[in-house]
Amino acid sequence: MDYDKVVLQAFLEKQLQLFPEKVAETEEEAADFLDECMAVVVNSVKEVWEYFDEAGLDVEEYDEKTILEAEEVFEIGDGRYLILEA
Repeated sequence: MDYDKVVLQAFLEKQLQLFPEKVAETEEEAADFLDECMAVVVNSVKEVWEYFDEAGLDVEEYDEKTILEAEEVFEIGDGRYLILEA
């Protein structure tokens, strides 16, 4: 998957929300890492829900705030979300 500059910058800035130390320092390292993790970019909160529902999470037990606060969900800042399979 190709990740645009906005996605890569968001990951670089927020990676410590999921990992105890930085896993990438540059956009190229970030892109390689996200590819290895099979990270996906979704376009809305609804698509975040759909992603977790398809992954088998019982989304009925969560509200929007809780699911968006999951460590593996990174808000990009433009309405999109990056989700890592950590």
